[in-house]
Parts: sequence; C-alpha cells; structure tokens
Amino acid sequence: MTSTPVLTIDHVSRSFGDRPAVDDVSLEVRAGQVVGLLGPNGAGKTTLLSMVSGLRTPDSGTVRVLGLDPRRPAHRAVIGVTPQETGLPESLTAAEVVRFVADHHADPLPTLEALDRFGIAELADRRCGGLSGGQKRRLACALALVGRPALVLLDEPTTGLDVDARHALWRGIRAHRDDGVAVLLTSHHLEEVEELSDRVAVMAEGRVLVDDTLERVLGRVDVDRLSWSGTTGRVSELDGVVDVQVDGDQVVVLARDADLVVRALVDGAADFARLRVRGASLEDAFTHLTAA
Repeated sequence: MTSTPVLTIDHVSRSFGDRPAVDDVSLEVRAGQVVGLLGPNGAGKTTLLSMVSGLRTPDSGTVRVLGLDPRRPAHRAVIGVTPQETGLPESLTAAEVVRFVADHHADPLPTLEALDRFGIAELADRRCGGLSGGQKRRLACALALVGRPALVLLDEPTTGLDVDARHALWRGIRAHRDDGVAVLLTSHHLEEVEELSDRVAVMAEGRVLVDDTLERVLGRVDVDRLSWSGTTGRVSELDGVVDVQVDGDQVVVLARDADLVVRALVDGAADFARLRVRGASLEDAFTHLTAA
C-alpha cells in the first residue's frame, strides 16, 4: 500500500515579505501512509499545508497530488481537508451535511458508513447546531474523507476532544489509512503522532530538520529521560545533561549518560524519590531537535 507516491513536495519555498515561511522543503507521502508533521508555532506547517491544499502558490518548487497541481480547482477533489476551525450549518443534520459533500464526489462512502467510521452514526439526525465541539471535530473528519480522497490533510484534528473521542477519531483515521488513503497530520498531541504515524517530519524556521520513521527519529536523539520527585540540585551542571524541566516537585532531565546522573543522585547531587529512567519519547526528541 505504501509503494505509490500520492503527495510530492519538491524543493518548495514561500516567503512573506522578507521572511521565509517555508524554505526549500521536500516531502513525500505514499498511499496507506500517515506522516506526522511536527514543529513549534511559526515553523511553517500551516503555510506548507496551505500550498498542498492549493490555497497558496509556492514562490519556487512544486506540489503535486497524484501528479496533479492542487491549485487547479478541478484537481482538489482528490484532497480532503480538516482545518483547525470548521464552520458547519447549524440548521442541517449531520447526515444532511455529509450527503451534501458526498454529492460533489463520483464515488463517495455511504453516509452512515462515513459517520460510523468516526463513531457518530447515532448522531445522523442531530442538527449540527446541537453537536458538541468534539462531535463537530469528528464530523469534520468524516466530511474530509467521505469522498474517498487520495490524500487527507488533518490539521490538529483532535483539538478539544476528550480521551474517548480522540481514540474514536484515531480508529477512523486508521480505517481510512488501511483503505490506502495518504494522510498528512499535524498535531500538538505528540502521543497522537506517535500513535498514528509511520513517518515523522520535524520542521523549524521553515525547514525540515528530520524526515524518517518514528524509530529512527527516536534513535537520532541519543538521550535518556530521567524523572523523579524532589529537587534539581547540581544535576544541571553534570556533563551530558541537555535539558532540565521542573514542574512543582517533579523533575525531568534529558541526559546523554543516564548512569552518570543516577550515580550523582546517589552521591547527593539532589534530593530525589521515585526515580524513573527510560529512553527518549517523541516529545523528548521533538524538544531536543528543535532546540538544537
């Protein structure tokens, strides 16, 4: 399923005045693949997505979806988009909105199937004005995918969702991925990216710092994560300590040599209890890569 390129971004740049928002970015997403796009605010993710969806034109480079230019309205039918902000007609039911969007596509999913994939089939007759924020987010995802697009752009899809709703949305995304849909996902929930993505691309200052499988991205960050309850003491002065975070009495340290930190703690470098040591998470890798 992942052998066919669906999205090809080739040396794309876009500036606003003298400020480069996207700087020589190349990226590819294949059929049946989820690529997580990460980066701090201002990294260029939103500008990149706007060029992929055809809403903005690159200053240089090309964007192609199934070989087509997404700036042409006729070509955008192969792209589904879930923006961060979604306006739904309050007087229409969820099923009516899905049918309205489906009628613009040649081979859409059946309405109830589109809703059921995101766990909201029972809301088919509910007016959009009566839906909760989380239910609207799931409906927006159903609308993005009802036309069986080749590529779907999910921009912070689970913002404001509780845990159960988030997991229901994840199941829907996986179902479409298994059908061969290519997915480009942005999210501030790094657990979400870690859960769904086959590849991770990390952006900062308009450039892609790393684009690789999740395992290799984690492997590039040669640090361990230590956490404990207590104080930081002299830990930040130790060789190989790359980051120290404090939240109340909870301390989190990223270090290249966990053994050195543990020995220092035992020797009295800081007060500690409930010490835990593990490998770097995606959140740790993200922090380390974007701070480099």
